[in-house]
Amino acid sequence: MRTRFLARFAVFAECLLVGVWIAVAALPLVTLPAALAAGAAHLRRWTGDEEAGLRFFAADLRAAVRRGWLVGLAYGAALALVGADLALVRALPVPGGRAAGALAILAALWLTVTLLRAATAWRPDLRWRDLLGPAARRALRDPAGSLLVVCGLAVIAASAWFSAPLALPALGVLVASTLAAERRLAVPAAV
Repeated sequence: MRTRFLARFAVFAECLLVGVWIAVAALPLVTLPAALAAGAAHLRRWTGDEEAGLRFFAADLRAAVRRGWLVGLAYGAALALVGADLALVRALPVPGGRAAGALAILAALWLTVTLLRAATAWRPDLRWRDLLGPAARRALRDPAGSLLVVCGLAVIAASAWFSAPLALPALGVLVASTLAAERRLAVPAAV
């Protein structure tokens, strides 16, 4: 019983450590997708009893950032567009403005879930372009898994609200929740 508890606590501790690594690697913001992909690869290795560590995380980060910075740039531009839409809706009282604002927030959540699902599916031999389409479809076709990812985002928001530095290690919890959402699709449901 005690060893099982310690093993589960070790997974949680590793998620927190990876969250800090992701936060540091994502400081330039355009490297966010690559940092998420490297964090997911690390957690996959670590939970699979493979060799893992900062050296492997850095190697995955270098491989993912080659084209991942373009994805990060596009994601940042999309979020800026959503922010501009929300600012416009608040500034100008137009009919349907609240509905447009709600749709903009839902679009931002869908983009974020898509980015996270693509990052957790990333492998060094795969291109980001090939990952984003299927990830967007999974985000829509698997609402329970997407809700799991959104709950991971809520953990980050609650952590940041409580104490801003706690949001950094919570990034690892977000990646772990996305990995869990992706793994549930791979496991057939029990009848």
